[in-house]
Amino acid sequence: MPASGPVGILLAAGSGTRFGGDKLLAPLPQPSASLAATADCEGERIGTAACRHLIAALPRPIAVIRPDDAALAASLGAAGARIVRCADARLGMGASLACGVRASADAAAWVIALADMPWILPSTIERIVAALAQGAPVAAPFHRGMRGHPVGFSAQCYPLLAALAGDEGAKSVIAAYADELAHIGVEDPGILIDIDTRADLRAARE
Repeated sequence: MPASGPVGILLAAGSGTRFGGDKLLAPLPQPSASLAATADCEGERIGTAACRHLIAALPRPIAVIRPDDAALAASLGAAGARIVRCADARLGMGASLACGVRASADAAAWVIALADMPWILPSTIERIVAALAQGAPVAAPFHRGMRGHPVGFSAQCYPLLAALAGDEGAKSVIAAYADELAHIGVEDPGILIDIDTRADLRAARE
């Protein structure tokens, strides 16, 4: 039986190559009107904003980072995350996700958030946590019919999550529970907006 409650996992181990490096330490611009609900993070670092919104719903989350990323470790640690350095981060998101799950193997559930998605509302994360508490094996938010992040997984998903590798993330786990996936409808466009390039930051202002 799980010994602890749900755990938030912030995946922050990417290299940010398409952004030009240090993506998660870059400051956020003033967002567009559609993202006004999270306008309080203007000027905040991308990764810190994502971490803070996760903490609002799930205190003391795990932040999975590259072993040598001291600056990001300091930033996310100061925000309140428990830092887990993933030796296999270079292998992709799946490896980082598995690392975070294995580091919290006694959790009742996991909510997997991406550190380059800073505009997700804490209320959305809270609804994912509630769906898991009500027995959903997997829960995901949907905005205007499109599935976004973060995605929640119950303890029964542990074997599949802990075995992930490569850069596919948890797509295979979601597919395995497709018939039992809890669809959480939200008015939160932030669940669909990630930041891969500097152009994505500029687009968020429009």
